[in-house]
Amino acid sequence: MSFDWNSHLREQLDWHWRVHFRPRLDGLTDEEYLWEPVPGAWNVRPRGTSPTSMAAGGGDFTIDWEVPEPSPPPVTTIAWRLGHLIVGVLGMRNAAHFGIGTTDYLTHAYAGTAAGALAQLDEAYLTWSTGVAALGEEGLRRAVGPAEGGFAEHPMATLVLHINREMIHHGAEILLLRDLFRRVPPR
Repeated sequence: MSFDWNSHLREQLDWHWRVHFRPRLDGLTDEEYLWEPVPGAWNVRPRGTSPTSMAAGGGDFTIDWEVPEPSPPPVTTIAWRLGHLIVGVLGMRNAAHFGIGTTDYLTHAYAGTAAGALAQLDEAYLTWSTGVAALGEEGLRRAVGPAEGGFAEHPMATLVLHINREMIHHGAEILLLRDLFRRVPPR
């Protein structure tokens, strides 16, 4: 019996993207995107306005950042979480495995608007899903390689499953923040 692992791995994330996550981001406003649900939340901010010691970014906006991360970790905004998906979850993997430029937290041009961030997210997701499809069955068996540290010796399928988990996990956090935004008293 033949089993197409590549299509099943892609469908797991693609179903979540098409049916649950991406449609619920339609209409995201800049106010929601930048809303800080608690004092001290990490966000995406105009350059030079971050309260953190290591704000990162290569454009007019930076993402709040510190290494090591404070304990407990700060609450993060929709903008921050989208930045994490765009850069850390998808962008760096697209660069490492599919030859799509270079990106990292320090040099990425973070979007100052919801529309800008969603355009970046859509592009990063399309690149990732196209790249995974091009791996085929053989590519899923190939070792991830040194670009992924702890995943280096694992097959690419393991990394694909990890990215699926990351996208679903952080996507749910973003959608929860949207739900909370709609239900808090007017600002």
